[in-house]
Amino acid sequence: MKQRCLWAGSDPLYVKYHDKEWGVPVHDDRKLFEMLILEGAQAGLSWITILRKRENYRKAFDNFDPDKIARYDAKKVKLLLDNEGIIRNRLKINAAIQNAKCFIEIKKKFGSFDNYIWKFVDYTPKVNNWNSLKEIPATSLESDLMSKDLKKNGFKFVGSTICYAFMQAVGMVNDHTLNCFRHRELI
Repeated sequence: MKQRCLWAGSDPLYVKYHDKEWGVPVHDDRKLFEMLILEGAQAGLSWITILRKRENYRKAFDNFDPDKIARYDAKKVKLLLDNEGIIRNRLKINAAIQNAKCFIEIKKKFGSFDNYIWKFVDYTPKVNNWNSLKEIPATSLESDLMSKDLKKNGFKFVGSTICYAFMQAVGMVNDHTLNCFRHRELI
């Protein structure tokens, strides 16, 4: 039987996410944008809640197309606030729209969001060697710097803890515990 990070538990959705996505380096701008928005939506909630709503988010937010989201108006915000399939939080919805606008500007400035965001780890995943979940930090120097820079560029819901979770999700850091089969696979 494969040994996984303890947080993956036994929920099939969580196990699939752990085994196939979490910690895998992502360089696709649309996927990076999706994860940034979902990590912001997760603030104060459990990640499994967001995973269960992810397909609804994809439908509600035009498959995370930043160009479309940047043009959302008050009518679209009202539709989103009425959508029971997503987290109906006005601040988080407005942040997604704001972040889409900022994302577009970053792409113009750096050629891609990927070029911009991966600079925080010198374009190479940081491999950690944790023995247990208790050792894994909520933030890092890199997530602090990323958060500060994203905020300076107008992004919302990008505190250091959210940035670190984003970094874990998109493979900028490998925080699979040493006893997890994915730790070695992702090196």
